[in-house]
Amino acid sequence: MRGGERGIVSVRKINLQHPFHLNTAWTYLCIISTQLSTFKMAMVSEFLGQLCLSVGANEPKHPTVVPAKDFNPDTDAARIETAIKTKGVDEQTIIDVLTKRTYSQRRDIAFAYERRAKKDLISALKGALSGSLEAVILGLMKSTSQYDASLIRGSIKGAGTDEETLIEVLCSRSNEELVDIKKVYKELFKKDLEKDVAGDTSGNFAKLLLALVETNRAAPIAVVDHEKIDQDARALYEAGVKIKGTDVPIWISIMSERSVPHLQKVFQRYKSYSPYDMQESIAKEVKGDLQKSFLVLVECFENKQLYFAKRLNEAMKSKGAKEKIVTSIIVSRCEVDLKKICSEYKTSTGESLQKTILEHTKGDYQKVLLGLCGPEQ
Repeated sequence: MRGGERGIVSVRKINLQHPFHLNTAWTYLCIISTQLSTFKMAMVSEFLGQLCLSVGANEPKHPTVVPAKDFNPDTDAARIETAIKTKGVDEQTIIDVLTKRTYSQRRDIAFAYERRAKKDLISALKGALSGSLEAVILGLMKSTSQYDASLIRGSIKGAGTDEETLIEVLCSRSNEELVDIKKVYKELFKKDLEKDVAGDTSGNFAKLLLALVETNRAAPIAVVDHEKIDQDARALYEAGVKIKGTDVPIWISIMSERSVPHLQKVFQRYKSYSPYDMQESIAKEVKGDLQKSFLVLVECFENKQLYFAKRLNEAMKSKGAKEKIVTSIIVSRCEVDLKKICSEYKTSTGESLQKTILEHTKGDYQKVLLGLCGPEQ
């Protein structure tokens, strides 16, 4: 039987003049019809199954930090203990070990270190390191959601609010990531994220951030609802560019509740109603932190990794490199999508992120960033 005929019976040449042969031919045709139907149904079922899996799944990951092979936490703990005890501290060994292990593996190293040294690894690292290197290494000792929760807490704790960090985290994270962040925030700080955000922000800016924190975004579905896409595109236009002023609650509702694939299509459709694209409309219609928040949302809906690539480029090439931004992006995305961010960086700027790091940073901070980014692809 040939490769393309598997699962389907072969038909011999039959003399159809004989009644018996006519019956035989009919039987064969019935069998073929049944098997073809079964074969087609199986293919359709398999396709739909794959479609449902891809639609229901979380955003695909493109990490630069992946689980180390032949991992031995006891060996790594011993290496770090020796590095900390070395006169002047062996920072390179600490960088080599911790940037090439996932959070789960680093946690195992921390347990092994505590058994071995009878002291807490994080406290030991705090005592041994300082400055930008310390900030990165201590960030790596948290899970991605713990790190994000800590960034938010740091942005609203104490006098004043770091709106830039608050906007970046809440407006760039997926619905699934925000669900985890809320849970971890409560565990770490014994406070509700919603209450803390509400207490530190006001007006429509607060309403937008709280709508995102409520995590009511719809999950993507397999069927494209063209009518709903058109309705939302028209609603965004009629609530903004078409009228004097802006009906901000409508913008907030659509941008905080619709799925990302749906919104991508809405923004395309929006251009058939408005003389401006969505980002241009936001710039014209709203100002201040609300404008910044909507712009981050739309940029991330359209291409999240390109958004982070642009942020890294601006932070490193601006006067007095903004290490805080560089650190937060690379630490928070190294086990999520940093590989794709590196790719978008090279496509958009013409040079690799690694080359920019070499040109605009120095010392152990440079080494730890390069360790997390990995080699150029």
